[in-house]
Amino acid sequence: MILSLSGVRKSYSSAEGTIEILKDIDLDVAAGESVALTGESGSGKSTLLHLAGGLDQPDAGSIIMNGQKLERFGERERANYRRTEVGLVFQHFNLIPSLSVAANVSFHAKLADRYDPAWEKRLIERLGLEDFLARYPEQLSGGQQQRVAIGRTLAARPPLVLADEPTGNLDEATGDAVLDLMLSLAGSAGSALLLVTHSSRLADRLDRKVVLRGGRIAE
Repeated sequence: MILSLSGVRKSYSSAEGTIEILKDIDLDVAAGESVALTGESGSGKSTLLHLAGGLDQPDAGSIIMNGQKLERFGERERANYRRTEVGLVFQHFNLIPSLSVAANVSFHAKLADRYDPAWEKRLIERLGLEDFLARYPEQLSGGQQQRVAIGRTLAARPPLVLADEPTGNLDEATGDAVLDLMLSLAGSAGSALLLVTHSSRLADRLDRKVVLRGGRIAE
């Protein structure tokens, strides 16, 4: 397994007291597998993704990624993990506005010391970005920006791609095209994909669907 969560719990403090978000989560994702994470708003999907991405830490339980126990990491190891082991794709793109499309695509790969011009050229061609390399994010449509975000993530060939509602800001046709590319290119990169979505239709296109309900994985 590329990713394994065992007995993972997470809660947050609020004015009303402690709110349990995740309760004893057990989840395995195999290398190269695509898994859809679905469930109602507030069921803990994004929280789970943030824990797997090293953006937050669980209150209890274990998260093992590629043989490494994330709970043993200090801040430096956690930052290196985010740089080299996982790729993150968000609903709001999070491109660097001062960088061109070409520079945005290569940014993560260069940071991770995995820049491969031949692979990046293939990504750019598959993503249909050849004519936009000199443009800046504000000059692109939402669908084009999401394609750049996918290219930036996959350019480093991360073992695991975590995507949080990556088509949420796109119309259905554009969202379908973006998901097609993400699945195809993640497969070409050899990356596992854990994708949060509210859409059962999109979830059904992945290898497997996991439903969160009330902070637990529904049977």
